[in-house]
Amino acid sequence: MTTNQALLDEAKNTNPARAEEIYKQILVSSASPSSVERDQVLRDQGNAMIKLAELYRHQRNAQGLAEVITLSRSFMSSTAKAKTAKLIRTLLNYFNDIPNSRQTQIDVLLDNIDWSKREKRIFLKHSLEIRLVSLQLEVSQFNAALTRIDTLLTELKKLDDKMILTEVHPLESRVYRGIGNLVKAKAALTSTRTAANSIYCPPHLQAALDLQSEILHAEDRDYTTAYSYFYETFENMSSQDDPSALNALKYMLLCKVMLNLPEDVTTLLSVKLAVKYAQLREIECMRAIALAHQNRNLAEFEKVLLRFPFDVQLLSGPTIRSHLAALYDPLLEQNLLRIIEPYSVVEIDRTLKRSELSQMILDKMFYGVLDQGKGRLLVFDEPEVDDTFGTAIDTLEQVGKVVGSLYARVSSFWFCVYNR
Repeated sequence: MTTNQALLDEAKNTNPARAEEIYKQILVSSASPSSVERDQVLRDQGNAMIKLAELYRHQRNAQGLAEVITLSRSFMSSTAKAKTAKLIRTLLNYFNDIPNSRQTQIDVLLDNIDWSKREKRIFLKHSLEIRLVSLQLEVSQFNAALTRIDTLLTELKKLDDKMILTEVHPLESRVYRGIGNLVKAKAALTSTRTAANSIYCPPHLQAALDLQSEILHAEDRDYTTAYSYFYETFENMSSQDDPSALNALKYMLLCKVMLNLPEDVTTLLSVKLAVKYAQLREIECMRAIALAHQNRNLAEFEKVLLRFPFDVQLLSGPTIRSHLAALYDPLLEQNLLRIIEPYSVVEIDRTLKRSELSQMILDKMFYGVLDQGKGRLLVFDEPEVDDTFGTAIDTLEQVGKVVGSLYARVSSFWFCVYNR
């Protein structure tokens, strides 16, 4: 057994502080001239690096994990490029379990992108840049993400790498969606499908493309079409245990609410594929929003938004946030209707602004008049529609058709008579 292997065994059975010292000691050890021993030392260093990163992950130490990635560069210079890319992706994935580490991860990515560029590791650089853009999207750094994407796309088009282009164009679409440019967001998605048609597109990537396409449908307020596509995507993602299936389910529930069908939310969550998500906080929030909409209760809707804050990652996304903002006005109108429906006269001070009521009267959401002098709202019953005039007009139209037909026949008869 080599010295490094003995140290690794010791680190497994000691306290975290001592284990940290051992792993660092292995990382700075030098290899002997023998190729066999040198390979063994590199393997031990790789194992020590992973174990040290795992230790920092358990300790929620983002800065320590960043230092491990920086230390790994000397090790990566002695290994194959494919193994290097796999190792750095593994180390970066450990940040996902450390809360509030996004900015540290962004700094690490920027530093390693510069290193990859200096070392001329182009494919590693592209991989890191894609990850960086995804993080910048999460923290709403749209301008920085767009600048990075423009440069990245220029390089990828020169290389004609369709696979990576299929990954980057959806990010471009999401960035343009984030800044509100839906035309360019759709154009980027079209470019994605063009690139995807010429290669084999993995199922998870195809599902991500479909999900982005459906989000853009929802942005056009075409909720019926968006829902049908969301459902199909949700089925595909659930069968593959894709974490994005939860997003597809949230968007499905959102479409039901926006279509004024909040009662369908409970039925939808009883479907076999959706049952395993039904108890998650995000889904609980959507269920509560649907219930508030069903009850036409604005106060309940506002309480839901306070009860489920942004840390559940429901309202932090631009898609759901924008649609919930659009839901506020119709819910306000429904809340007003619920208040005034039982009465024929309502004191305006007890409801909301007069402008809201007057607009609702103009939109014929209910029938009434504002008595400005007494500060009252007079509510009328919905007038009954008299179909007599409409029926009379329909009858006259049919009589006109009969007369026209008879006239045509008579004209034809006399034309035949005169031409004998």
